[in-house]
Amino acid sequence: MAHAKVMVVDDDREIAELIRDYLEAEQFEVILCGDGRECVRMFRECRPQLLVLDIMLPGLDGMEVCRTIRAESNIPIIMLSAKQSEVDKILGLGLGADDYVVKPFSPGEVVARVKAQLRRYRHLSAPDGRAESLRFGDLDIDPKAYMVRRRGRIVPLTTKEFEVLRFLAQHPNQALSRQQIYDHVWGFHEYGDLNTVTIHVKKIREKIEDDPANPRYIKTVWGIGYRFEGDGT
Repeated sequence: MAHAKVMVVDDDREIAELIRDYLEAEQFEVILCGDGRECVRMFRECRPQLLVLDIMLPGLDGMEVCRTIRAESNIPIIMLSAKQSEVDKILGLGLGADDYVVKPFSPGEVVARVKAQLRRYRHLSAPDGRAESLRFGDLDIDPKAYMVRRRGRIVPLTTKEFEVLRFLAQHPNQALSRQQIYDHVWGFHEYGDLNTVTIHVKKIREKIEDDPANPRYIKTVWGIGYRFEGDGT
């Protein structure tokens, strides 16, 4: 397998070059960028397999860059943040980033996160026996295309929203804990905030339910987590 191409986007050249040196030592191909607008242009031109993206960028901030790229691609995006509060904001906005690292951090930790996200992405992208479309009432979930349709219309889900919905739908009528969902979709439970799952389920309901406060598909199982109603009733 060819070595993955990683784009590191940070206007602090010293940090960007440090991450680059650690990644190149692990045989990754690395592209550096220090500007948000330039990042979007270079992403479309170079097509990296993963993005390490700082929040505070000139030109276009990292949140807008994430939103723009996520609308075009489902590659892993790891966001760098100087404040935990910024991570909370990212989660609240549901921008679709795959992982978050708060500064100051160990470059080795970033490399480990990059490797883990690429393994996970390749695993999810590989064909398997569960790739058939999942149909429940007027809801059609296509794992191969990462696409959801409701009454024939495409539902605009982020990558993480799709993966949460797919995981629930692949286990219909089963109560799944927030920890189970987090471990399956994010895979970093030692760093994770289970409120992330709650936020994503809320956003999914807003997109697929007629009445999100009285959901037809994703039911809350109090004290446990959530259950996907396989019969859609």
